[in-house]
Amino acid sequence: MSATPTELTLRQLRADGWPLVQVVEVWNPHARIRQDLFGLVDVLAVGPQGTLAVQTTSRANVSARVRKIADSPTIAAIREAGWTVLVHGWHQPKGPGTRWVLGRVVDVS
Repeated sequence: MSATPTELTLRQLRADGWPLVQVVEVWNPHARIRQDLFGLVDVLAVGPQGTLAVQTTSRANVSARVRKIADSPTIAAIREAGWTVLVHGWHQPKGPGTRWVLGRVVDVS
C-alpha cells in the first residue's frame, strides 16, 4: 500500500471539507503497539458539522472494527457527547494503476 488507511482517511476528510483533522492514535514504544484515542479512534475531525471520530482499516477488517467499537467501554460516553463515529474500510480494486478507494463506511454512532 503506497499510503496507509489512516493517510487515506486524512485526505478524504480534508477533501470533504473538515477544517481540523488530526491523527489521534499513537505508537507506544514500551508496549510496542498502536493505541487509539479512547481505545477506538484513529482520526478525529472537528468542524461546523460537529465532531467526527474515525476508525480506519482495510475493507476486509471493517466488521472486526465495528465489533471492537461495540465492545468498547468508552463508546457510550462518545455517543452521549454527540460525536459521529465511522469506520472507514479501504481497498484497492484489481487491475494495473488502480487507486485505493473508500470501499465501505459504517456509521456506528
